[in-house]
Parts: sequence; structure tokens; C-alpha cells
Amino acid sequence: MPIWGDRLLAAAGAPVTVPRDPARDAARDELLNAEYHKNDPTVLERVVDWIWDHIDRAMGSISGDGTDGTTGLVLFLVVAAVIGAALWWRLGAPKRAARTVLGVYGSDGPRSAGHYRADAAGHAAAGRWSEAVREQMRALVRALEERTLLDARPGRTADEAAAEAGRALPEHAAALAAAARTFDDVAYGERTADQAAYQLLLDLDRTLESARPVLAHASAAASVPTPTSTAGGAA
Repeated sequence: MPIWGDRLLAAAGAPVTVPRDPARDAARDELLNAEYHKNDPTVLERVVDWIWDHIDRAMGSISGDGTDGTTGLVLFLVVAAVIGAALWWRLGAPKRAARTVLGVYGSDGPRSAGHYRADAAGHAAAGRWSEAVREQMRALVRALEERTLLDARPGRTADEAAAEAGRALPEHAAALAAAARTFDDVAYGERTADQAAYQLLLDLDRTLESARPVLAHASAAASVPTPTSTAGGAA
């Protein structure tokens, strides 16, 4: 296959004069041939080489004295910031590990409401308010299960228990939801509880002991309108 230089020779071997612009275009087209660039570094490789080159220069400047050392340090910090920004843009913000939310009773399983209440009182007496809040919430949910206002279901979370109990005890639905949020904040959100948080749960537990549930058939009957008599009714 003849190359571009061959086209500059006539058949008898005499040189041929080629205009400058066509020659330049022909040379450019030839140099754009993919065969000449198959071993060229990729764009990513060029960027990485450029970054490492600047880091190497910065590290060399840091070891110097006076202005060069300060300039090198500044350059190094700038390059490090650029790398960090590139990684942030490429990978996104670092995410926290997914939080594992256990059931309200944790991994030990349910005990009696009385047992939970005794543990909560013991923690409260010692000023361990976070532990007192956790045990008191468990006592509250377990008491509702013992009264069959909640079915005993393993793995139920505090939020689920509050939502289900709120349907049976609608007057206390908001207080139950707030209690579940407090429990979640302390048990999973690493929030420190105080005496007030424990006292709210304790008071709610005592209030619910005498609360009467709203039965499903009663609420359904209350929603059905009663028929009214008409003027043309039977005598």
C-alpha cells in the first residue's frame, strides 16, 4: 500500500510540487489515522498523570525553604481539594451505614409488662434515663398486647405498635406516636433522654391502663346515617 510520501514522486521518480494547503491537509488526515493512536493514553490516564505530576512538584517544593516551601504546600492543598471535589462529584456524598431497626423488644424477645416496668423504674432511680425510656416503652407496648389491644407479633417496631394502638385508642393516637418517636430517637438515633421523657412515657402507660378501646363495629355503626321519616309515611 503506497504511503502519502509516494504520491510526491512522479512515475519517473522526479519530485512533484504540491501546494502547501493540500499538503498540510493530507498530512493531517494521515496523522489522524487510528493506527497511529491506538497506544495513546486515555483522557483519564492523562488527567491522573497530570495530578500526580503536580503532587510530585508540590511535595518537592514543600521540602524547600522560604517561599518555595509555602507555595508548594498551598499547591499541594489545592490539588488535594481538587481531587476530593472530583471524588465527591463522581461518587457522591459519603453515606452513613444503613441503620438496622429492630423490633421494639430488641433481640431478646418480649417479657411481661411488669418486668419491663420494674426495669424502667430501676434505671430511673439510678438516673439512667435512656435505659428507662427504652424499658418503659416496651412496658407500654407489652401491656397493650397483654390486654389484646395489640396482637403479639414478633419484630413489630415502636412506630408500628403506636399506629396500630392508635386505631384502637384514637384519643391517645397522638401521644402514642410521640412516644414511639421518643423511643426511636433514644434507641436508634443516639439521643440522650432525660427525666421528662421518661415521665411522659410513664404517665401515658398509666393512662392507657384504664383506656377503653373503640371497637371496629361500633365506629362503623356510628358512621352509618340513620333513616329519617318522610311526610308521606304510613299512618
